[in-house]
Amino acid sequence: MTIATVSPPAAALDPDFVTLLTSSYARAVGTPLVAPGQDAAWLYNDAPFALLAHNTDADPRFVYANRTAQACFEYPWHDFITLPSRLSAEAPNREERQRLLDAVARNGFISDYRGLRIAKSGRRFWIEGGTVWELIDAAGQRQGQAAIFTSWTDAV
Repeated sequence: MTIATVSPPAAALDPDFVTLLTSSYARAVGTPLVAPGQDAAWLYNDAPFALLAHNTDADPRFVYANRTAQACFEYPWHDFITLPSRLSAEAPNREERQRLLDAVARNGFISDYRGLRIAKSGRRFWIEGGTVWELIDAAGQRQGQAAIFTSWTDAV
């Protein structure tokens, strides 16, 4: 699926949220998420990796998905940011996904993650090389979790 080329939604370029993403990643993982000069527009439009985040609702919903993630999951921004994040995995795989998220909550982050996911069309795919981390703001408050993955392949 190709996501139409349109200007990024204002929320995707929110400097406070991008700071939350990048600073939480750097604190948890110990390396920067982006190189100098790579701004919010680059992260949303041009990053060669999928980047997603969900909030802390009882049934967390996505609040961010860059264009690579949108293409991978086949949801445009306006659909993605209303989607409960549990629906990114099929029902049989949701327990494994929840164990991952619980481990991230305990440990701050998990790296080299691999998991089976499902796109809007029903296409199943493996995400690989994933890192999932806690989104912690400057005041130390948990704001959700984010994930980045660098590789994905269709499941057969």
